[in-house]
Amino acid sequence: MSMVLVGLCSQSVVVQAASPNLAGKRVFYVTRLDEVPGATERQRDVQQHGLSADRIVAAHLQRLGCEVSFFDQTVDPSKAQGFDLVVLSSVVQSREMADTGFRNVAVPLLTWENDLMDSLRLTGRRKGVDYGEVEKEHYIRIINAPHPLAGGLRNGKTYVYPRDVMMGWGVPARAASVIATLPGEPDKAVVFGYEKGATMDYDFVAPARRAALFLDNDTFSNLSPDGLALFDAAVDWSMRRP
Repeated sequence: MSMVLVGLCSQSVVVQAASPNLAGKRVFYVTRLDEVPGATERQRDVQQHGLSADRIVAAHLQRLGCEVSFFDQTVDPSKAQGFDLVVLSSVVQSREMADTGFRNVAVPLLTWENDLMDSLRLTGRRKGVDYGEVEKEHYIRIINAPHPLAGGLRNGKTYVYPRDVMMGWGVPARAASVIATLPGEPDKAVVFGYEKGATMDYDFVAPARRAALFLDNDTFSNLSPDGLALFDAAVDWSMRRP
């Protein structure tokens, strides 16, 4: 199932792009559109809340000039060919995508679904060791300011949310460019990326650029200006030619 957001398809009103690099770029946005059979009322509410949060992210991508199409998590990954970026939202059910074919897609990919990091070969497989979440944090430490993924921010501690929220982290392979970590925990990266051709975990070779962020299901709208700069930088870097 797919859904093109109103205002994002070719027949819609043209939106002025905030970044000329992103004007007209096509984003393949994977979320959870369909209700799980037998879901409880609470589970349905969670799914709808997550989808509403993803619409906020998509609206921001629209303001950057992108054209965004929503796809359910059951979509065939091969359908992403021809798009400029795959986004895997944390709203997806990671256990339903454990053997995801998206790791093989030769399209740049950005995700903040922490529980897919091992399946995507972004990190190793041990939850709590190779990837995980911290329950309460709103600061990160920038350690690689010259890199374009840093969004022009300086090295040092900065807040990405005004208050503590859940934040995802991963321990990527050595070939990754680590941009930011949790304060006081330099091994736990919260912003990182792999170049096309880089050796990821499991000796997997990246088919295209890969990037990971610290977001949780519904925290995008609470990002600070620095947090939003990091998000925009991840989108821009992922789609730029290496």
